[in-house]
Amino acid sequence: MWARENTREALFDGMDRKEVYAGRVPLTEEEKPMRESSYRLAAALAVALAVLASPARAQKPAPAPAASAASSPAIEPEAIATLNKMGAYLRTLKVFQVQMVSTTEEVLDDGQKVELAGVTDLLIQAPDRMRSDFTSDEKDHLLVYDGKVFTFFAPRLNYYATAPAPPTIRELIDRLEEKYDIETPFVDLFLWGGPESSVAQIKAATDVGPSQIEGTSCEHYAFRQPGLDWQIWIQKGDYPLPRKLVITTLTDEARPQHSRVFTWNLAPSFNDAAFSFDPPPGAQKITFAQVKAPSDGKK
Repeated sequence: MWARENTREALFDGMDRKEVYAGRVPLTEEEKPMRESSYRLAAALAVALAVLASPARAQKPAPAPAASAASSPAIEPEAIATLNKMGAYLRTLKVFQVQMVSTTEEVLDDGQKVELAGVTDLLIQAPDRMRSDFTSDEKDHLLVYDGKVFTFFAPRLNYYATAPAPPTIRELIDRLEEKYDIETPFVDLFLWGGPESSVAQIKAATDVGPSQIEGTSCEHYAFRQPGLDWQIWIQKGDYPLPRKLVITTLTDEARPQHSRVFTWNLAPSFNDAAFSFDPPPGAQKITFAQVKAPSDGKK
């Protein structure tokens, strides 16, 4: 259930019922693309990891060299190079587990910001196995993919839905978005260094300096693009893993932020049961709603 209004009273009342999803003032048409871009960027480091070792999509033409972001005096070439190095390394990973602890600021009608927290546990065996567990104060959900079937389970409602799935994670992402309008937060940052990267959108890039994230030595970088400021902490050495991400939305005068801290396991222990779903007692099966009717007569 949504909070009835974007006010503190409605929010806290909803929290007492444990049914709330905090809202914000409605976005203008000008704000919507920036807000959507911030969520896509934030989510990118969450599940985009899943597609890194999968067969590539059809390649788009690379942008012309003259449009390179690195030609701008506000951009430090080393910052872009490190971002590309991170993306290239992540695309080599075949099996991994990552936990992401996230916080998201939502803006109420009166301008007050409230912070919502969540934890995502992601397990990947490329190219055709994935498990994602998300837990927060507002909702929980489980996504499971075994190379043949995709399942979405909402534990608090005890509802689940399944659908036939394509043979790779990469194809699954396209299927979910195009057929069911389910946006899997997998993609953006991990395209850096490839033909689909959006490096041309970056207007400023700065190496802030060395930093420590949960005891790991990192280099801290700051980037700016239309509507967004974002920072990333990348592990130093032979394993350039993202360790923290902070995004600030500039189109909202309250400047809400979204942050994620990543904990990596590059040699996880698991078995095939991790990618299968056994409905719990009383679970009700429902059907995914299709947003686009099949054009070839297939379901």
